[in-house]
Amino acid sequence: MERPANAGERVQDQQDHRGDETGAGARTIARASESLTELMARPLPPGLYLVATPIGNLADISLRALSVLARASLIAAEDTRHSMRLLSHFGIQAELTPYHEHNAERERPKLLGRIRGGAAVALISDAGTPLVSDPGYKLVREALDQGLMVTSIPGASAVLAGLTSAGLPTDTFLFGGFLPPKSGPRRARLSELKAVPATLILFETGPRLAKSLADMAHVLGSRDAGIARELTKLHETVTRGRLDELARDTGESETQKGEFVVVIAPPTDAETDVTDEKIIDELSHALQSLSFRDAVRGVTDALQVKRARVYELGLTLTRKQD
Repeated sequence: MERPANAGERVQDQQDHRGDETGAGARTIARASESLTELMARPLPPGLYLVATPIGNLADISLRALSVLARASLIAAEDTRHSMRLLSHFGIQAELTPYHEHNAERERPKLLGRIRGGAAVALISDAGTPLVSDPGYKLVREALDQGLMVTSIPGASAVLAGLTSAGLPTDTFLFGGFLPPKSGPRRARLSELKAVPATLILFETGPRLAKSLADMAHVLGSRDAGIARELTKLHETVTRGRLDELARDTGESETQKGEFVVVIAPPTDAETDVTDEKIIDELSHALQSLSFRDAVRGVTDALQVKRARVYELGLTLTRKQD
């Protein structure tokens, strides 16, 4: 039978435990330092490097990303002032140049020219993985067309962080980016996404969140969903519930700030049964912003029903409106 430890033994055990923790921490630091040193010692071949940066917590940057940024000949950043905080934090003093949607046409040939001249150019966005709702696709496309090396340095992503924290199916998902800012086109886009047999991941800005959620609830129904904000930061929150509940609660709250990740469950089997009333409802909203022809095509594609059925219901609807 084990006997209880006395006070002196308990103190010694606590000291030994702290010593083990300190030793383990020191070993981790040493190994990480060795790995980074090894990476820094390697030459960085000419090419375009797509480097994922933290979406909030600076500690989320990878050792490989640090080594690429530190060795790059040039770093193209969406917002140089924002990116400077990250680079300064880790003591990186590489040449920095802006690359965003407003100057991309002018700057793209310059960046490609630098790479052809033997430079290693790193592309970073304000946060997360470049090209995900950020400029850069055309730069990558032209670099590949010119036979230049393009390498992705993976890391933080608001899309995956939001998905994995929402508690919804992760086996199949679709990233829809930002929805249109106005209700008519937004509902039309949601109608297109409604029948997709996958978890939906959408971005939304704070000022538009309440109205956007209301449109989601109207078009997609009372599906399970999650709203993530401040991901990886001190005040990270993920609010889960039914779309109609989230729309109501958000509408009653104060004006939201920042950007949000909205994750929505896939459609149920029952949602695939499309009634005439549903088609007419979708047509009514689509016709607010689209021509009759485009509205019929959009609703047909979104609900996966026969075009003739949508066309006939559309004629009935327009006759009533006349």
